Amino acid sequence: MNFREILGMALDSVWSHRFRSGLTILGIVIGITTVVTVASLLSGLRKGIVDFFQEFGPDNIFIAKVSGDPSGGGARAKEIRRKPLKQEYAEYLLRTVRSIEDVGISVFIITPNRLLTIKVPGYENDNVFMQGVTPNSYALSPRELAQGRVFTQEENNRAQRVCVIGSSLGQVLFPAGGGAGRTVTIDGAEYTVVGIFAAAKGGFFGENGLDRQIVIPFETARVRYPQSDNIFLTAKARPGLRADAIEEIRGSLRKLRRVPADKEDDFNISTADSIIENFDKITGMIVLVSIAISGLGLLVGGIGVMNIMLVSVTERTREIGVRKALGARRGDIVLQFLSEAVALTGVGGVLGIVFSVLVTLLVAALVPSLPASVPTWALITGFLVSVSIGVFFGVWPAVKASRLDPVEALRYE
Repeated sequence: MNFREILGMALDSVWSHRFRSGLTILGIVIGITTVVTVASLLSGLRKGIVDFFQEFGPDNIFIAKVSGDPSGGGARAKEIRRKPLKQEYAEYLLRTVRSIEDVGISVFIITPNRLLTIKVPGYENDNVFMQGVTPNSYALSPRELAQGRVFTQEENNRAQRVCVIGSSLGQVLFPAGGGAGRTVTIDGAEYTVVGIFAAAKGGFFGENGLDRQIVIPFETARVRYPQSDNIFLTAKARPGLRADAIEEIRGSLRKLRRVPADKEDDFNISTADSIIENFDKITGMIVLVSIAISGLGLLVGGIGVMNIMLVSVTERTREIGVRKALGARRGDIVLQFLSEAVALTGVGGVLGIVFSVLVTLLVAALVPSLPASVPTWALITGFLVSVSIGVFFGVWPAVKASRLDPVEALRYE
């Protein structure tokens, strides 16, 4: 018999006992579905995060008081107690670090006793956050504008009440369009909207916080919110000198902040690459946990496959005897039963892949803010794993079948 005939017999055997086969491969279906679905969700999430940080520029170095979210949310108590960065650090770094071209300054606005709101007649929104930035920040990390412009150096020097708002805010505040040049009330004061950003790329769980951001001149922020001291610096390294710039910045800041040689940095330095690398470490742990959980399902499925194949060998002892009497070799018997085991787990793998794709599409439809994309490698890996389980757990029943004595097998009732 050729391989095509053997495969056809294997599929016929699976179909003739479809209920039993379905129960047998249930663990494999669950295991493959879990792994592929988790991989799909994490793949989509990673793409959004990579797109998000790529907008900040490959040569930029970010300097903050704390690690993680530079606004300070979720920071460790030890980091919160650190001395804040100061705007004077920007000028100092430009003087002492030759491998950087420019330094931008931003400050996160905090209003501890009230919600920060932005409103126009008939509408108010408190799902916003505000930053004060120096005008050169958008030369360091360019962003596309849907309308208007960014504020000028003169507007910053005069601490004028102008702002640039994110795409989502522009849509809800000015649904008819034409927001540039209009006035809004932010935290009780009137500001002129000089520009509206285009929709930002990427984001966390499908949402990019920059789309609900309000940006005002740095000097305006200093005048209106003197209590806000969470300074964030963005240094642009000269081409090809980013690694040197990081070390020089670290040395300069340690000297400026008088950090003892035996103590760790009391500030955080990061780049887009390092942030993505940290995210990959976290998702790597999630994938390992999902593999461990799904591995139990695959193990149960594999044991079930072995059990059902051993039962099949017993049920078909006479058939095996007839085939051997007609000239079938041991290898033919092994290949037949091994093909049945692989067909069984292969069907389980295909069903698991189909279910995982459906679950991924369902999650994407129900939770639009959670991006999801099914990577090709996950589909291929899922199918290969299911086939491998069939080979591994089907070997012993196949070998046992091939070792049956044809005379004894023919006498079997």
